[in-house]
Amino acid sequence: MANSGDSALTALDEANERLLRRAKPAFTPLSTGHLALDFDVFTLDNSGTAKEGVGRTYMGFDGYAPIAGYLAEEGYCLGLELRPGTQHSASETPDFLKRLLPRARAVSSLPLLVRADSGFDGAAIFVAMAEARASGSLDWLVKWNPRGYDTDALHQRLAADPAADPAADPAADPAADPATAWTQPREGKRKTFMVEAITREHGGISVSMRRVMHLIERTIDRHGQALLMPDIAIEGWLTSLDLPVADIVKLYQGHGTHEQFHSEFKTDLDLERLPSGKFATNDLVLSLAVLAFNILRAIGQATLISPDSPVRHPAKRRRIRTVMQEIIGIAARVIQHARRLTLGLGECCAAFAVFERHHQALLQFSD
Repeated sequence: MANSGDSALTALDEANERLLRRAKPAFTPLSTGHLALDFDVFTLDNSGTAKEGVGRTYMGFDGYAPIAGYLAEEGYCLGLELRPGTQHSASETPDFLKRLLPRARAVSSLPLLVRADSGFDGAAIFVAMAEARASGSLDWLVKWNPRGYDTDALHQRLAADPAADPAADPAADPAADPATAWTQPREGKRKTFMVEAITREHGGISVSMRRVMHLIERTIDRHGQALLMPDIAIEGWLTSLDLPVADIVKLYQGHGTHEQFHSEFKTDLDLERLPSGKFATNDLVLSLAVLAFNILRAIGQATLISPDSPVRHPAKRRRIRTVMQEIIGIAARVIQHARRLTLGLGECCAAFAVFERHHQALLQFSD
């Protein structure tokens, strides 16, 4: 059973890759010329069931915690693998990336920018990405997890920097470190960015990268209440990109879009509660859903973002639900006449023009 299940999953992965190669969807690159490759874990609520693999997820309910990878701003899914609800985000992720990255390179020759949140700040993951560079251009941008980091010591060092004092003369000591550039968005709040080189090591392999840190000091809260002790917060990003800090922050902000793609699997495709009690069967269902997801995404990109599409407001992509409502769910009749099958649409069908154009384009890909 396990062997047949693995064979089916492999066949579905190959079918998905072949679909994206032949359909040749438009992939929108980032400002850097990279294609975004976002991956993350999300949760499926299967509370009240005894299904195989259901466990307490990080969201506080019983269910599964699958991992998914999406390509480009359009959000084509390259992989969706079921995981037990109790599995940590970073566990087995290097293996997932080794399967995911070749699929991305098979459908596009553009350089990749892999983006992930702080749950994937692990040395083994960075080593896996660094090793993948041998097969093509690849960079990464991962949210830093400041666990164990002495934030107070950093704050004290930066706050004591004499160059941070506006009254200090920056030319007094040319050999001193560069000034800490504080900005003050409001009274009682100031912040600064700093960049440093770090190294992560796993399995005897070292990976060098940059860490961009954002330190925020609050002495007055947002309600105007003065604080007895400063409130210090820190966040950061780990990246192989050599770009200005503002560009790094902006590039990571785009990573949040992938949450919508998770939602489309859960609600639009109605996969929140998986159908089987067997883990392998549910994993197979998700792999089948990837094919449906990408087919609907490609239809939406080809029919619902053009000027003559039935949806009027402009957008870079349409939700899967919109595609099903505006294209798939159109009322029509199948008419058999003179040994021919005809699809009869309404006389005033707003989707007819884009439907016909896309149908003619699909005929070019038929065997």
